[in-house]
Amino acid sequence: MSFYTGIGIHPLMPDGSLGPETEVSGLPDGVKINFVTWSNDGKHLTFSVRFEEEESSSSKLRVWVADVETGMARPLFQSPDIYLNAVFDNYVWVDNSTLLVCTIPLSRGDPPKKPLVPSGPKIQSNEQKTIVQVRTFQDLLKDEDLFDYYATSQLVLASLDGTVKEVGSPAVYTSLDPSPDEKYILISSIHRPYSFIVPCGRFPKKVDLWTADGNFVRELCDLPLAEDIPIASNSVRSGMRSLNWRADKPSTLYWAETQDGGDAKVEVSPRDIVYTQPAEPQEGEEPEILHKLDLRYGGISWCDDSLALVYESWYKTRRTRTWVISPGSKDVSPRILFDRSSEDVYSDPGSPMLRRTSTGSYVIAKLRKENDNATYLLLNGNGATPEGDIPFLDLLDINTSSKERIWESDKEKYYESVVALLSDQKEGDIHINDLKILTSKESKTENTQYYIQSWPDKKLCQITNFRHPYPQLASLQKEMIRYERKDGVRLTATLYLPPGYDPLKDGPLPCLVWSYPGEFKSKDAAGQVRGSPNEFAGIGPTSALLWLARRFAILSGPSSPIIGEGDEEANDRYVEQLVASAEAAVEEVIRRGVAHPNKIAVGGHSYGAFMIANLLAHAPHLFCCGIARSGAYNRTLTPFGFQNEDRTLWEATNTYVEMSPFMSANRIKKPILLIHGEEDNNPGTLTMQSDRFFNALKGHGALCRLVILPFESHGYSARESIMHVLWETDRWLQKHCVSNTSEVSADIGKNKDGEGKEVTDIENKAVAASGGGGAELADDIESGQFYSKTRSLM
Repeated sequence: MSFYTGIGIHPLMPDGSLGPETEVSGLPDGVKINFVTWSNDGKHLTFSVRFEEEESSSSKLRVWVADVETGMARPLFQSPDIYLNAVFDNYVWVDNSTLLVCTIPLSRGDPPKKPLVPSGPKIQSNEQKTIVQVRTFQDLLKDEDLFDYYATSQLVLASLDGTVKEVGSPAVYTSLDPSPDEKYILISSIHRPYSFIVPCGRFPKKVDLWTADGNFVRELCDLPLAEDIPIASNSVRSGMRSLNWRADKPSTLYWAETQDGGDAKVEVSPRDIVYTQPAEPQEGEEPEILHKLDLRYGGISWCDDSLALVYESWYKTRRTRTWVISPGSKDVSPRILFDRSSEDVYSDPGSPMLRRTSTGSYVIAKLRKENDNATYLLLNGNGATPEGDIPFLDLLDINTSSKERIWESDKEKYYESVVALLSDQKEGDIHINDLKILTSKESKTENTQYYIQSWPDKKLCQITNFRHPYPQLASLQKEMIRYERKDGVRLTATLYLPPGYDPLKDGPLPCLVWSYPGEFKSKDAAGQVRGSPNEFAGIGPTSALLWLARRFAILSGPSSPIIGEGDEEANDRYVEQLVASAEAAVEEVIRRGVAHPNKIAVGGHSYGAFMIANLLAHAPHLFCCGIARSGAYNRTLTPFGFQNEDRTLWEATNTYVEMSPFMSANRIKKPILLIHGEEDNNPGTLTMQSDRFFNALKGHGALCRLVILPFESHGYSARESIMHVLWETDRWLQKHCVSNTSEVSADIGKNKDGEGKEVTDIENKAVAASGGGGAELADDIESGQFYSKTRSLM
């Protein structure tokens, strides 16, 4: 777990500048800080600390609190025996002087020991012939007693004056959520019977309502074990879900319930119903229907009794809709505000900006103008265009849907975006002349800085001056390039070149292509430009951009769309489209003269690693070697769907087999480096996938290497692991890319015959006994989504 080593607090001055820093003091030497949280009134900070204690190797967490004005920090609990249990939720501010904390029960004792002699066999049964299809989940429960031992918490109410009170019985509490008026708390917990085939999020779930001082009020729901949620996209759990507090009310609950049994394949109208109810309803008072939806419920942005926005979407069609409702007026009919394709980023209107209330909740900000009775919302959008993202801020008249652009990012040199609304010191509507926003600003070579911009003159005040994180690469060259696939689909990629490089003088370079595929329903959406050419080049611990320092050209994120228009399933033409995208990318960097045709390597993480293995199998003429991290290579080991594939192995056998590079291991003749965390917890990417793929490659004489990282999950964290992954990757690139002398033309000729060049460098076949890896800059897991790179945060 990453951590902070110190905290500095700056006041925001009236002129928008930052005041002098107050460093949080009183902390132990070598402290490791996590879970930093503000009190609602902003006068205190709480955080967890870990530090080396004498005569103890304990890594238990303690809760500390700091006075914001003085910076003095102290333990929240006077007793040294009270520790934080952060397996699920950790702590919340109930009010400005009281916290509810998940603690390790004082009576916990030593962990249960595995018996030397088992009490009997482990048995799973389906004698009722129930149809239960689940994705290939990893990191599942193995020992129920051990899970209970570590996950069970005792809730404790702790006041800043030192008062401590245990509330409730020890249980596996998963979330704590106080009401806006600080009178109630929603307490969620999970309980037995557990499951060995689905994650803990599907275990039986109980949600109770307590008073703020820890007294039980009523049970809201007790959902049974959910092993039978269908695998189709948009399938959900039956019963109450997304149970939460209305942000605009003191203590009103709302939730959604499915009407299709949770099965997305069932046709029904409505599909979801949203309900609302007071925390303590009158006797006989039933939940009130707030809204009915024909797509899948996706959340609500609250404003007041006259306005709320309800979201719904459907993955198969990529349709997404936003409804305008009046929660307090039953005679006002709901109406659609936006109805669009979620793939069409050019039509994205943006999201409403929220303001913070005095209770700490967030509601939609309403704006007004002088001598204007209209109600306006602020829409904060990415502003995707054919020239790249140009973020914007629009004033939306909620009644007429007319828009006025009041702010837009510079598009010549800089990339700017709106981070937060700062005009929330007063309750009620915000006058346009009192508008104040926090923005970020960056360029290709200038790292992100933060500014406060104030209306009406849009005065800009810079509040940060962060140093460049890697000055050695401060003058790197970055360009968003556009090219076309042979089927006419427009593609984009970001090309990075080393500082001072001139293709005319220096000639072509070794090139590393780092990619991740995405799925689309239309060619037009697949060809849209995502991202900005002016964004700062963020470099993560194991980012491909590190090889700019080794004089590589880096082609980052080249579009690899897998398109299934109409009723066509995208994956039925997966390999064909994948190869076409790769061919277009390689041809473009060669045409530009920046990449040596014989020295182009390809790499990827997770579903990107799956892609890389397929490219080496089906397009060996393009690349000299490959690097595949934490991937899945045999789709028969994920028989009930993967990524965005909803069909099972038995429904789409040919697709599963043809997409699996494991089945084409005999065709992979180019060097491939496999890296995997020993304890990968990501669905589908079991460590066994790399083990078995390596054995298949080795069995056919492929030049390959497998590195298993001890104690690492899907992304890599330990310093030792990260450094080792860098060493393994650099060694592979230097040996099989920089030093490559094979002729591309010869390889192309062989590829047409379905054969590859035999590898005779037998001494390079090796399995590393240990290794390492690091979390990617944008760690895309097999979640069924296609994301752009992670934005830098303050």
